[in-house]
Amino acid sequence: MSQKQKMYKEIINRIKPELEKTMVHFKEEMGTLRTGRATPALIETVEVECYGSRSQLRELAVINAPEPRLLTVQPWDKTINKEIEKAISGSRSGLSVSSTGDIIRVAIPQLTEETRKELVRNLKQKMETAKQAVRNAREKVWKELQDGERAGAIREDDKFRGKEELQKMIDEYNKKIEEMGGGKEKEIMTI
Repeated sequence: MSQKQKMYKEIINRIKPELEKTMVHFKEEMGTLRTGRATPALIETVEVECYGSRSQLRELAVINAPEPRLLTVQPWDKTINKEIEKAISGSRSGLSVSSTGDIIRVAIPQLTEETRKELVRNLKQKMETAKQAVRNAREKVWKELQDGERAGAIREDDKFRGKEELQKMIDEYNKKIEEMGGGKEKEIMTI
């Protein structure tokens, strides 16, 4: 393999960490969408104002889902229970928060048909945002390939071969987004 052939492969491989980061972010975003079941991801990123700064709930407590529609939060420092309750109550409408001293209980209400449809709309927006990030990464790499060819670092054949390989990679990531989103949509719509 010549130096010019190696160059286009290196340019294409630089996109992988960015695409993986997009997928991780998309997965986290999907986790914040409520389904009929309680999951710690619903509230673990809630920002809690305590100790003079803001911290995510997952950094301050253990979050469990002992029942399908109940979350329990056990703060490591019991003195911030009120702050945690306030943050959870303010973060999501419809969550019922109560405290029994050591444990904070968060009841997840049953979803209505209208709420389910709204959650699916939000999911579609998150999917489109993830796909847009993938497209932006593709455009950046395609520009690098074109610039490399103009500078003489990449042959024209390799530029187009690189474009094909790049598109295959982008298609794979878009398919993953569709599959993950489809699974989440099914989960949301399941009563």
